[in-house]
Amino acid sequence: MERKTEIVTINSVDQIPSLEEIRQISRTKKLRIVFEDSVQSLRESIGQNLKKELDGFLVGIHTINPEINISKLITDKEIEDHQIFFENCAKDYRELAERLIFYLAKKLKTEINLEFPLSTFNKYKTGWRKVDEWKYFVHGYHCLFKNTRTKLEIEVPLVFGLEFGDLDPYFFINYIKTNPQYNPLPVNFFDEYHDGCRINDKMLALGKFEIINSNIKDHFGIAVTDRNKVQIKVYDPEQDYIKPKFNFWKFIGIK
Repeated sequence: MERKTEIVTINSVDQIPSLEEIRQISRTKKLRIVFEDSVQSLRESIGQNLKKELDGFLVGIHTINPEINISKLITDKEIEDHQIFFENCAKDYRELAERLIFYLAKKLKTEINLEFPLSTFNKYKTGWRKVDEWKYFVHGYHCLFKNTRTKLEIEVPLVFGLEFGDLDPYFFINYIKTNPQYNPLPVNFFDEYHDGCRINDKMLALGKFEIINSNIKDHFGIAVTDRNKVQIKVYDPEQDYIKPKFNFWKFIGIK
């Protein structure tokens, strides 16, 4: 579902919709406030104030066009009402991610480094490849899988040891949206990243999700709480080396 845009053109401050009016906007609608020449100089200050006042909204101050775009993100109530759905999606994500990465290792006839999977797949960062009905692409800290038949997409994290259930907000929502198993969706998503951030934050507060360590020091992830926990080795850039004169962080492309 695409949002409809309501355009309001103003030439004075008192023509800006009130905070209460904006808070009543449906999630299916985007509000675009277009500033005429007489008030263009106020766009930045007005936009910053709207960002401060409108919790649960995405407020975008356009850097070129004289406009501010406002849209309502997924609400706490929607997340609470569908917390079981999001919890089950997180469990499904983790199970499929683990199954796919071991399936890929088997197809490539390689052994996964059980402490640091990225070291196994780093050499395959050569663009898109294909095994059976899955296309895959190793990039950054992930391996993206796309099913050529169902169009399902899932990013498998590679820097959490044998924990493959890290829920990046954008990747998690994209997985839900492209998974035919979940259609029709019980709730709409209009901004994958920002809706995903709100879902993760609320599910953390509800105790359904929890913070997890990464192989990378000072890097953390989020996983469903109800799972079989695994140990994750955290590498220290000051102490850990793959082999003599070979820096771990340079190896993974940070330095």
